[in-house]
Amino acid sequence: MRISKVYTKTGDGGRTRLAGGQEVAKNAIRVEAYGTVDELNSIIGLARVFNQDLVKRDEASAKLEGFLKWIQNKLFDVGGLLATPPGQVFTNMPTVTEKDVEQLERWIDQCQEDLAPLKEFLLPGGGKVSGFLHQARTVSRRAERMCVTLIHEESVPEHIIPFLNRLSDAFFVFARWIGHHTGEPEFLWDRSVPGK
Repeated sequence: MRISKVYTKTGDGGRTRLAGGQEVAKNAIRVEAYGTVDELNSIIGLARVFNQDLVKRDEASAKLEGFLKWIQNKLFDVGGLLATPPGQVFTNMPTVTEKDVEQLERWIDQCQEDLAPLKEFLLPGGGKVSGFLHQARTVSRRAERMCVTLIHEESVPEHIIPFLNRLSDAFFVFARWIGHHTGEPEFLWDRSVPGK
């Protein structure tokens, strides 16, 4: 694939084209779904930027870098599949498989071995990397909801929804795990905060 021109002006009227050329409205659910996946990928990019400061001196940060790089590449696969209308197949089409879902599950299980069980809900935040991972978790959930909405109108490749579901779980665990290894605080929901 070669991108020679960034702007085309074809979208100025509120329409865009899916892979294969089918024209749809820019606010179509399919476009919202792959646009949300793109947003998620950008947030992961920010997490990686802040994580880079720690990679050379912290083994967990180096490991997280590998996780996040793999996830960003898989999200390009997810976006490509969502941008393709049902029934269309192209040479070298990306895939998201059950093995990809299982990879996320293995990483979740490995990271949880280092963590104490939670006794209360966790407030999103902690360190900079953890904060972006919590944001990634919520956008992953939104992408999943968009795909669930889409599946009521059109087909969605089989493993995309489980992948996004597991991905949000992974971001929650990664946020706790990297905070644990870098000594960042973890803030639990305080049900006794005055003013409730």
